Amino acid sequence: MRDLYGNGGGGGGLFRASMCGHKQGEDIEQLSREESQYSLSTGILPSLGARSNRRVKLRSFIISPYDRRYRAWETFLVVLVVYTAWVSPFEFGFLDKPEAPLSITDNVVNGFFAIDIVLTFFVAYLDRKTYLLVDNPKRIALKYATSWFIFDIISTIPSELARKISPKPLGSYGLFNMLRLWRLRRVGGLFARLEKDRNFNYFWVRCARLICVTIFAVHCAGCFYYLIAARNHDPQNTWIGKSMPDFLQQSLWVRYVTSIYWSITTLTTVGYGDLHAQNTKEMIFDICYMLFNLGLTAYLIGNMTNLVVHGTSKTRHFRDTIQAASSFAQRNQLSARLQDQMLSHLCLKFRIDSEGLQQQGTLDSLPKAIRSSISHFLFYSLVDKVYLFRGVSNDLLFQLVSEMKAEYFPPNEDVILQNEAPTDFYILVTGAVKGDFGGKLVLVPRTFEELLEIGAKKYGFFATKVLSENGAEIDDIELIRDGDRLVFASDNRIDEMSNQQ
Repeated sequence: MRDLYGNGGGGGGLFRASMCGHKQGEDIEQLSREESQYSLSTGILPSLGARSNRRVKLRSFIISPYDRRYRAWETFLVVLVVYTAWVSPFEFGFLDKPEAPLSITDNVVNGFFAIDIVLTFFVAYLDRKTYLLVDNPKRIALKYATSWFIFDIISTIPSELARKISPKPLGSYGLFNMLRLWRLRRVGGLFARLEKDRNFNYFWVRCARLICVTIFAVHCAGCFYYLIAARNHDPQNTWIGKSMPDFLQQSLWVRYVTSIYWSITTLTTVGYGDLHAQNTKEMIFDICYMLFNLGLTAYLIGNMTNLVVHGTSKTRHFRDTIQAASSFAQRNQLSARLQDQMLSHLCLKFRIDSEGLQQQGTLDSLPKAIRSSISHFLFYSLVDKVYLFRGVSNDLLFQLVSEMKAEYFPPNEDVILQNEAPTDFYILVTGAVKGDFGGKLVLVPRTFEELLEIGAKKYGFFATKVLSENGAEIDDIELIRDGDRLVFASDNRIDEMSNQQ
């Protein structure tokens, strides 16, 4: 540890503990014994006060919506929803009747969603008024029956059965399948959870969400536009019939790729002119699609701009801060040394923030008990080795460590000025400190060998003895007390002085 008077310029890390009075001995709140279902990852927080009647254990055969196994089931359903999002517009636009293997796969997927309908009657839900998990089976059934139950049932009916029971104008294959797009709400919920999950990068999750929205819009537009051409009374007088007169005899792959090509060129406003509307229906659809593209493009550009700006905002803020500091120094005609100290400190602060070393901000956001535990883990072993605190009780050291803060100083920065009333003391961990003042810089070594090395650097010779002011030899570092005057002596120098006399 170093007692500092004057300016220091280390370029190292210091631990600072405030010497000003702070209230000690604050009551430590007892940790909650409730189960982990109230952690941050679940989204449920207990009510304030001691009147929480929250049920910790759910009833038999009732599943928590935050159970890991149920979350895995929901994730599996999202994969099936992605399949539904592709196949429903495709069957509606390109198929006139059920075709294997799509029809078989559709029924298998519908079977999984039918299982989920039954399972939902046994899943507790969060009451938005009381923020309590409701595990009453009757209330769960009533809640589900009055919300999404009807839509889930309709979207699970097989296409073949729906085609038979539907009126003839609505008997087109694939039309009923469009109701299955109701399942897309699950994808939005998944992305909302992933954006808050620290295991996934927010930038890439957000980009994946935007890409999925764009691909889905392009896919749906291409399928719907082809449907208009295929159902037209004169297939030759259509956007695809003009460039491909026999398009109805072409393979399904060629027709699908052509439709997606038109959709992408229209979305990106390229418009090569090789595929364009030929009749009134197609013109109306083009107008609606281009108006939709205006909103979609604004949504994509706005979100991407926010992501890019968020990534560069720290650098821009740093440059603005440096410019403001330079202007302040020039306006007030500060010395070059003070300007260098200001800019060096700001550069070091930016480096700490950019490397994710926002230590004090992280600690300040935590409860006192957690901060004390972290400080004890990081700093206690260092403070325990400091000579000044030898013999001090562990309780005092623990309280002292709890108030410590880590600080970084760039080279040649003033730490404490001469004649400044000190309110902090510093423990040097890495780097070096030098003084330029009329007072003194007292170095407290940890071992007797370090004391001899300090004497050698100070007086230019390596001492073999350390004597007290009264001439008594000192051979143990623990015998030295604050205020003692020490004399460094060497056997060789004593012999030389005797010979000279």
